[in-house]
Amino acid sequence: MNNHTAKRLEVEGIVQGVGFRPFVYRLAGEHGIRGEVANTSSGVTILLEGIEKDIEAFEKGLYEKAPPLARITSVSEYPERVTGRSAFSIKKSRGTEEKSTLISPDVCICEDCLDELLDPSDRRYRYPFINCTNCGPRYTIIDDVPYDRPHTSMKSFRMCRECQAEYDDPGNRRFHAQPNACAQCGPRVTLHDSRRKKITSKDPIRKAALLLREGHILAIKGIGGFHLAADAENDQAVLRLRKRKHRGEKPLALMSLTTDDIRRYAIVEEADEPLLTSHQRPIVLLEKREFHPISEQVAPRNRTFGAMLPYTPLHYLLLHCGFTALVMTSGNMSEEPIAIDNDDAFLRLSGIADYFLIHDRDIYLRSDDSIVRRSDGVTRFIRRSRGYVPTPVFLKQDMGRILACGAELKNTICLTRENKAFLSQHIGDLENLEAYDFFCSTIEHMKRILHIEPEILAHDGHPDYLSTRYALEQQGIEKVQVQHHHAHIVSCMAENLLEGPVIGLSLDGTGFGSDGAVWGGEVLLADHHCFTRKAHLDYVPMPGGEAAIKEPWRMAISYLYNAFGHAFKDLDLPLLTQIEGHKIEVMVEMISKGINAPNTSSLGRLFDGVAALAGIRNHVHYEGQAAIELEMTAENGTEKPYDYEWTRGEVQKILTAPIIAGVARDMENGVRPSLISARFHLTLIRLFKELCEETRAETGLNRVALSGGVFQNAILLTGLIHGLKESNFQVFSHQLVPTNDGGISLGQAVVAAAVARK
Repeated sequence: MNNHTAKRLEVEGIVQGVGFRPFVYRLAGEHGIRGEVANTSSGVTILLEGIEKDIEAFEKGLYEKAPPLARITSVSEYPERVTGRSAFSIKKSRGTEEKSTLISPDVCICEDCLDELLDPSDRRYRYPFINCTNCGPRYTIIDDVPYDRPHTSMKSFRMCRECQAEYDDPGNRRFHAQPNACAQCGPRVTLHDSRRKKITSKDPIRKAALLLREGHILAIKGIGGFHLAADAENDQAVLRLRKRKHRGEKPLALMSLTTDDIRRYAIVEEADEPLLTSHQRPIVLLEKREFHPISEQVAPRNRTFGAMLPYTPLHYLLLHCGFTALVMTSGNMSEEPIAIDNDDAFLRLSGIADYFLIHDRDIYLRSDDSIVRRSDGVTRFIRRSRGYVPTPVFLKQDMGRILACGAELKNTICLTRENKAFLSQHIGDLENLEAYDFFCSTIEHMKRILHIEPEILAHDGHPDYLSTRYALEQQGIEKVQVQHHHAHIVSCMAENLLEGPVIGLSLDGTGFGSDGAVWGGEVLLADHHCFTRKAHLDYVPMPGGEAAIKEPWRMAISYLYNAFGHAFKDLDLPLLTQIEGHKIEVMVEMISKGINAPNTSSLGRLFDGVAALAGIRNHVHYEGQAAIELEMTAENGTEKPYDYEWTRGEVQKILTAPIIAGVARDMENGVRPSLISARFHLTLIRLFKELCEETRAETGLNRVALSGGVFQNAILLTGLIHGLKESNFQVFSHQLVPTNDGGISLGQAVVAAAVARK
């Protein structure tokens, strides 16, 4: 024993629920090391005794051979006394007062489990809850740490003798796999009609597939909540789903068995396949094929489909029944959170679904599917949720303990600890009590499993946001109000590890401005602590307030009035014949007298106005529809922007009148909408590039951060990135969090930390 040494390793990161302890056990055996490993509330503790070179080899292997879902963020070493241990063992988890372990996201079924699922000779053949340490549910079934079965929704399922033997065998893939189960001892699937009557069947999943084939709509319970499913090739089924769900024209997500199936209806480029097949299994936005078998009702007036591959055993079993694709949309009525509880699903979805395929494993926290899109060669989040949450965003410096409450639309919350920012899954639009309850429960759940009791609350400046009201109602805690567009820019800075001032282009649809107006077309000089408004789109009224968002023709009238005054009525524009004359007169009255017509500098509203002027969309069924369809309409190749200009002064105003005049002139001359869209996009790219160049000349700043929902527009984002780089700017955009309001809580947290430090 004289040549033996001993040490203790404290490993932090995603090291629970991912097969890390059995991996450590096997690695120790490979190197002849004795000791023990145990989960703790902060990660994993490893005690090692052995020859020094063997321990060094073990530590090297710890990083190089770790399980695919593990992520080591730090390893701390401490000397220990050699006690002459005789073996290496896995000890019972032990809790500590400080809980700081990272929780694994939910991940898709692994290849090994999939092989077993489809093998008639395997004891888990067609068992829809098959899993192992490399796959399955995590975040949505955990209630506390350490990640052990009593802290999950599997606690009510006692393992049978065979499952327990697997769980206890260090050489087995299911060694300490907490959701381990089989058909004898685990959760079960049942099929019901909409009145909750059980449908008797030897194989309820095959029966469910048959019902889908017949054109029925099914509510299907998954990992993070219910989906509403229909055969994507059946026009009537998709239309019926839209009508019952009150979904209007918003695109519906598709799920297919293989990438070859997706290729039947969408263009899958080389860079798309790793996204589709990743263990996160997000919805990926892909260009439609010109000819395809999918119902046109799935994504009307849109050039893309949102497609994903199966991620649960249940999905695989359904899709193996021969579908090209199933519509798999969130199990909710529009604007409500997705259902996760069986009773709630029958209550809320019985008017939509004809049948329910449910199971008896509880979901502790709902989690929508994530959505990504590649633009400028980079994968970017539209929605960061299942598969990615609660993996933290790592920051440049320690933040303290902060809760950022996010915005009103596409809400997420953010909790920070040390240099880690934990963004929640997609919560959605805080427009009703159900969504607000989900918001509150998410805060409490994340505080508990991450063991973070915030010392500072960050919130938006809008006094009527439910997230702001929540923050203001909390007692005995410091609060920091963060301006919406400042938070956007700082969220981009934070994920790119930037400090110091930048030029920030914060472009979106709605955000409460420091002067009480609705901002959204902002050029800022910003750092973590504060910002200065350098330029913005000139203010125009929003006649009817929120109504102008749902009816873009109102914004078109406002921009026309701003550009031409009352003379706009003499223009030969199709819009002016499509809208009843008395309605136009009412809008003019509201605009000219300032009646229920708040001012806005929003680029999102300018997109809406141009879309209506170009004859693309006068009314919308979902947020951003007019802007999306304007982008989808654009043709390639134009080199002729519209005229543009801005005023000089301390805060420059970007004049919209020249742009609107150009669009109106083109419409009078019969120019096709696709060219108008292309010219409009090119105008914005040139305009903001030149503003950045002028700002650099004045300030010396050479870094530009791009953030805000408008940058979901791939034409604008790609064009600006290329244009700014051609002018030798350093350009930073989002990859780790959404550029829309789903990422704003990160910026709020970082601003609050900077304010607190100062």
